Amino acid sequence: MCKLEESPTFAASKQDNQLNISIMRANIEEYKAVEEAAMKFVKSVAEGNSKYARELFIDEAVLFGYLDGKLEHGSIEQFYHNVDTVGAGDDFKARIDVVDVEETLAVVRVLEEKWGGRIDFTDYLLLMKMDGEWRCVAKAYNQNSNTIQK
Repeated sequence: MCKLEESPTFAASKQDNQLNISIMRANIEEYKAVEEAAMKFVKSVAEGNSKYARELFIDEAVLFGYLDGKLEHGSIEQFYHNVDTVGAGDDFKARIDVVDVEETLAVVRVLEEKWGGRIDFTDYLLLMKMDGEWRCVAKAYNQNSNTIQK
């Protein structure tokens, strides 16, 4: 049997083996703040200008994903380069889904269609609340296989 330690968000009763769980979740305003932060990502992609994304990502942010079958990994600078050199195109569409928000951590999924006129992506952004502001520390993505050109 595992030992449960009492915390503000999770308490266990040893006497009757019942768990009394108090879940802490962020309020709706915090979800809106995360969505607004993620909009900087979408705006940069849509406009072909990394300026807004640079406000979102920390300098040390990392990138992982496959673009046209080739692994991209490392500095977020590669993302900035891609955004600045490939226009989104007239048919580009995006959707933001705030998957989870905790006190200092958030996960966002961004669905992109027709980036550069042909590529569909699913991006996951990992955000941390730093100095009262939601900042992205990592981006991982999948390119839909039917949009890969080799």
